[in-house]
Amino acid sequence: MVLEFRSAGVGDAEQVAGLHADSWRRHYRGAFADSFLDGELVAERVAVWSKRLGEPEGTATIAAERDGEFVGFVHVMFDVDPEWGSLVDNLHVSHSQQRGGIGRQLLGRAAEAVVEQAVGDAMYLWVLEQNVAAQQFYLAVGAKCVETAPVAPPGGDPARLNGTPNGLRMAWPDAAAFK
Repeated sequence: MVLEFRSAGVGDAEQVAGLHADSWRRHYRGAFADSFLDGELVAERVAVWSKRLGEPEGTATIAAERDGEFVGFVHVMFDVDPEWGSLVDNLHVSHSQQRGGIGRQLLGRAAEAVVEQAVGDAMYLWVLEQNVAAQQFYLAVGAKCVETAPVAPPGGDPARLNGTPNGLRMAWPDAAAFK
């Protein structure tokens, strides 16, 4: 079972969106409104990813495939924050493929892209406060939790949230030192 990595393009938008939606449905329930997760989520994510992958300036999206099957991706936006650096905006691995090292390898490739393409070497991401398993993963690969803040609603629509969930900023001051 060979794991391969490649740059994702606009032709991957539906697979990326499908995996993204599945991940949100599994891990964001309670923070995001059920009506959003069970309704328009896939279509909304296809629109988002078609735009992102069609206009990749200042970003890198890396896909992981195992034996030709799409199993994960990471999306990084370079030099988003003057203090925290490049934003790892999404990291998702197929549920059936989790705990096999794919997430660590994708995050490592994001760190390499930051070192090679960004002005600064710092990188960070936001993780939902309720997603304890993801927090443990990020801490295990060298991130530090540096801040808590309210989660921005998907697409700017507050009706897509339940209450005011918080996110944690997980940061790596030097992507070159990624574990």
